Amino acid sequence: MDWLSAENTIAVLTAVLGLAATVGALWYERRVPRRKRIGYRVQLDTAIGDNVRTGGANTRLGLFDETPEMSDATLVLLRVENDGSQAVSDADYSGRALHGLTAVFAGRTVRGLAVTAPAGDDHLMEHFTPGAGLRYEGNTLCVPRVPLNRGQHYKLLVLLTGGPVGGDITLSGGIQAGEVQPNRSTTTLDGKPPLLSRPARLLTVLLTLAVVTLASIIVLRESDPPPIECTTGELTVLGSTAFAPVAEELATAYEDDCPGSEITVDAHGSAAGVRELDDRGRAFTGGANRGKGAPPLLAFSDGPKSDGLPRLAETRVAVSVFALVLNDRVPLRNLTLPQVRRLYRGDVRNWKELGGPDLPVVLVSRGSSSGTRDTLQRRLLAGAFEIKASSNDCLGKDDPSVPVVRCELDSTDQVLETVGRIPGAVGYSELRSARGLKGLHRLDLEGHAPSADQLTKTGYPYREIEYAYTYGQPPADSLAAGFLAYARGTGLDVVRTHGHLPCSTPEGLRVCGDDLPR
Repeated sequence: MDWLSAENTIAVLTAVLGLAATVGALWYERRVPRRKRIGYRVQLDTAIGDNVRTGGANTRLGLFDETPEMSDATLVLLRVENDGSQAVSDADYSGRALHGLTAVFAGRTVRGLAVTAPAGDDHLMEHFTPGAGLRYEGNTLCVPRVPLNRGQHYKLLVLLTGGPVGGDITLSGGIQAGEVQPNRSTTTLDGKPPLLSRPARLLTVLLTLAVVTLASIIVLRESDPPPIECTTGELTVLGSTAFAPVAEELATAYEDDCPGSEITVDAHGSAAGVRELDDRGRAFTGGANRGKGAPPLLAFSDGPKSDGLPRLAETRVAVSVFALVLNDRVPLRNLTLPQVRRLYRGDVRNWKELGGPDLPVVLVSRGSSSGTRDTLQRRLLAGAFEIKASSNDCLGKDDPSVPVVRCELDSTDQVLETVGRIPGAVGYSELRSARGLKGLHRLDLEGHAPSADQLTKTGYPYREIEYAYTYGQPPADSLAAGFLAYARGTGLDVVRTHGHLPCSTPEGLRVCGDDLPR
């Protein structure tokens, strides 16, 4: 081959050497052995009182002078950021506590807090709620599990009393496959620290120029190929509303990586999606398309299909974790499986029967096509059905023969909004959807918190395999086959980010195995 000339070989070797030197300089400067990292630094620690021991006398006017206990007050501005090379999700925070990070201000007492986020990252503020673990006591501030993309940050402005400026301030917490540690900015207070020092930047620029110049002599050069799962065409994804956010993000990523593909997500429930797939599949193969393979459809389902649909082929994609959610007016944090079964049989009419307040039980459920509801019945209720519905508005009983109020809603979002609004209401949801919402909290089961990462250790029961169904085995070159391969390969990080355990990982293989009860 002509391109394997001596000069081209030298160019390739030089390119490899230059890239290795650049990566080495980056490693040397950053010394970051882990990919996920939360960094923090104190940007301000100043006295606002007039007591000399807090850092020097000063003049005060207005509220600073009129508010009691301000004589030894101090203000601390703490910046918390993702300065690693990978996004940190709320599931990446380890530890059994509800919150993710703990800030300790030695020798001082926390009196107030203000949280800010940069323009464009306002969505981070929805995580800073008492229900997500935000609180302070004494010298300790508990910070919720805030997901941060690479480079994102937020700031904590803390009002303190009782101690001098310059005292020890630490932020601690566990990050799976990562760490929390202090960092520093070598520019302004709000600037990001440079990736490399000045000599290293100069070296990187020179090496990069050398690589580009020498590599340009290669006669035959191909651009980076798309992912191996890429194909073109159109595909409609049906089924689970709980898994729909994953499907939508996977579809967007696939279309970006694979030009010429068009994927539409149309989720209306697991059972409804599987039935529609079977109906449209039979119509497709029985009509003018006979002999042309499977229709361009795929359905996700929370749990296995019924035995009456033999033409549907399954692929195990992930393990989804679900949670019972309870209105905050009921402070219970854990239920046993016998207690859950009593609730959904209608045997418990008031929460005081389970040690809670004097509030009537309101069961907020999904419709019969919901995979989340089907999983509840199989995994928690031992195959039994919930008590029949008695209400259309979730407020009062339309059927007086039913002992408790029970209503059925069409979507997970409706369930969560209703549970958060009605005192005494309990419902269920996919795990990630139930995080950071106002007016409700997640329940542990048998003392185990809902967590995909701990499934192999805890055996948390409210979980289910997320199946992908096609009408027969899709052709290897079809978009359905490519999209499934993408979900189990290139798109694994998308599945993990949404709180699911991929079946194609070593941990997922154990949970997704045949020993998982159906």
